[in-house]
Amino acid sequence: MARKPVIPGLKLSLGVTLFYVGLIIALPIGALIFKAASLGPADYWSIVSSPRAVASYRVTVLAALGATFFNLFFGLALAWVLVRYDFPGRRIVDAIVDLPFALPTAVAGIALTALFAPNGWFGSILMDWGIRVAYTPLGIMIAMSFTSLPFIVRTVQPVLEDLDPALEEAAQSLGGSDASIFAKVILPLLAPALMAGVSLSFARSLGEFGAIIFIAGNQPMQTEITALLAYIRLEEFNYPAAAAIASVLLFTAFVMLAVTNAAQAWALRYTRRG
Repeated sequence: MARKPVIPGLKLSLGVTLFYVGLIIALPIGALIFKAASLGPADYWSIVSSPRAVASYRVTVLAALGATFFNLFFGLALAWVLVRYDFPGRRIVDAIVDLPFALPTAVAGIALTALFAPNGWFGSILMDWGIRVAYTPLGIMIAMSFTSLPFIVRTVQPVLEDLDPALEEAAQSLGGSDASIFAKVILPLLAPALMAGVSLSFARSLGEFGAIIFIAGNQPMQTEITALLAYIRLEEFNYPAAAAIASVLLFTAFVMLAVTNAAQAWALRYTRRG
């Protein structure tokens, strides 16, 4: 006998879902695309390919790549420690991981600036080593890392918790070293979750705004991110130009997510075959 679903029938559930997707997601994206499309091809290209816009793409993408690369290793290590080890304060550390989700990004930006400014707690120490963080691309990368780290930790952590210990025990009984067990047994099982976390982390970094503008310095051609440039065009009431610049980030995020989903599907098939 078929079990009665708790959620109401397909028509109502589907209708509510489509209404939400249309109102909250599709409508704003459609408005952005429509506003950008109001420009002619020549005007659109001149805006998105201007030297200042190209410089903002370079700063944003390179900083996002650096932040995602750092989070890939640090987030995996943090998830591993939280799952595999029991230590005093573990629950507190686990709760702190979600802090960037709850903390307003502007507050995070102010806090990071205070810490990494030349006279800040960390910034003054780094300045003695000749490393300047605040108002440089490195500061942008740190702000992106702070806001996007939870995406990798929270996608990898449940997969680590569900891993069957028998797989590692079998590999150990066959003489496998710790490094080979991690590389050949554990990592392939984590690959789909890692790809999902990396894509979310990178997408969040591309669109981050509040945590960056305080620590970046916002110098055109040097430390100006694309989101800030779009905001500047909005303040100038140049809505088509703002939409055109924002559409570049939107297209980049779509392409990145599509590639990641394809790679994730391939990793799942490869894992099942193995």
